[in-house]
Amino acid sequence: MPAAEAVPFRFFPLRVVRTRRLGPSLIRITFGGGASRSEGSGGETLRAFASGGRDQSLSLFLPQPGQEEPVIPLPGEQDIYARLGAWRALPEGERAVMRSYTVRAQRPDAGEHGEIDIDFAVHEDGGPACRWALRASAGDRVTVLGPAVADNTAVRFRLPEDADSVLIWADETALPAAAAVLEWLPRGIRAQVWIEVPHAGDRMELATAAEAAVTWLVRDEGAPRAVEAVGDAEFGSAPYAWLAGESGSVRALRRHLVTERGLHRRRVAFVGYWRTGLSEDALREAPDDGT
Repeated sequence: MPAAEAVPFRFFPLRVVRTRRLGPSLIRITFGGGASRSEGSGGETLRAFASGGRDQSLSLFLPQPGQEEPVIPLPGEQDIYARLGAWRALPEGERAVMRSYTVRAQRPDAGEHGEIDIDFAVHEDGGPACRWALRASAGDRVTVLGPAVADNTAVRFRLPEDADSVLIWADETALPAAAAVLEWLPRGIRAQVWIEVPHAGDRMELATAAEAAVTWLVRDEGAPRAVEAVGDAEFGSAPYAWLAGESGSVRALRRHLVTERGLHRRRVAFVGYWRTGLSEDALREAPDDGT
């Protein structure tokens, strides 16, 4: 009999282990695995979590103000569609707040159940996830819908075998993903990287074995727009581009690379993490123009 197909995503109840400020706009929160009160011992531990690295994303469920843990119906149920449907059916002020984040790092053997790091972009007028991150402390409970197999559809950075160079553009919301991609890149490949951040103090060392040239675009210092910054940068004969951050900037830069610079659409990976003036919920419901 053939082996059952592995379930690619599962729910994982987690606890905050520690927090660390990385700069004016980033907070790193380390989570450890552990059963929630509602799920008892039925929740998956992080031993079953299998990040594919690079820009691996997950869905983070946060408690509403006044709740001890996020409310997601059907505790212990791993039919993600049934559980997500039940979650959506709850009143908006009761159901857990859901936001998408990058797995910055995973340490399977750390602590009792393993650990993962998530870096949160924070600012003064941030939404519920930003406010939660600013107040987070050890022991706080969350739930994530994350990968149970490393090769999963929530990894979007897919370097073609023939790629000889990489172009990366990211803002502070995509900085964790860009940093993880750089750590993953193999030795010898050329990478040109532009990172847009609000403040000079948001610059950080980015580890990589690639031949990387990193340009920091600081908005406080009058940084140019994405298309102006990338401008006439020279690419290799078989480039691959990865663009992530504010949706309008990402779309404009992708259009520039495809229509003006001649990159094939399939060699430009792009994702809008947020859009000026819209919440993530509103962005998820907004029509995608495909550009």
